[in-house]
Amino acid sequence: MKYHNVTTDDMLNGDGLRVVLWVAGCEHHCPGCHNPVTWDENGGLDFDFATVCEIQRELNKPYISGITFSGGDPLHPCNREQITILAKQIKEAYPDKTIWLYTGYSWSDIKDLQIMQYIDVLVDGRFVESLKDVNVPWCGSTNQNIINVQQSLLERKLVPYISK
Repeated sequence: MKYHNVTTDDMLNGDGLRVVLWVAGCEHHCPGCHNPVTWDENGGLDFDFATVCEIQRELNKPYISGITFSGGDPLHPCNREQITILAKQIKEAYPDKTIWLYTGYSWSDIKDLQIMQYIDVLVDGRFVESLKDVNVPWCGSTNQNIINVQQSLLERKLVPYISK
């Protein structure tokens, strides 16, 4: 897996202060995307042990609410296996921290992926420039859903995430 950046103390990509892993690889190529540099699955840096250590160092801080996987698309086929392993490791090591994931895929297409058992909140759907609304928190466009993943899996239907 390749990645472009790890940002810390992020307030824009989920509830609370977060660590954000920006992975490489996206097949959606949404017009108006705010991060097209991440589309190339071979771009960026190799995701390695040092990167895992950096993420753990940040997650150890008590004021960090959790991690957000973004990009690119964490669920691009080239990322799915490694991002699933990482999500599992983080959930086991930091059960009180939340995991958010941004993807251009729709909930109905990905809800059965193994990674969903580790994700707390999912922002799904492609960015649609004509539906861009800067007043909607955590989304780029109004067609996207902010999903409470564990409740959705339990109820077998899409359950919106409601901030506490």
